Amino acid sequence: MANHVSSAKRARQAEKRRFNNRNRKGAMRTAIKGVLTAVASGDAEAAAEALRKATALIDSAGRRGTIHKNQASRRVSRLSARVKSIAA
Repeated sequence: MANHVSSAKRARQAEKRRFNNRNRKGAMRTAIKGVLTAVASGDAEAAAEALRKATALIDSAGRRGTIHKNQASRRVSRLSARVKSIAA
């Protein structure tokens, strides 16, 4: 348990951040699974729409520091490549 006011505040902030990061990461993973499902079904239009939503969530997580910016970029790139492969 925190012995100082400042360390108690830090603990509260860390808990809030952990909660927010967990929610962002979970939403991001769900969106990625949506893209992969659409790609597996072969529906190019649904995959493109799912990619648009997933990209927004991944970029948001990268901007906020939930995941590293390069990891966000890599995930978007790989998903885009999969969507393009079924569109061709």
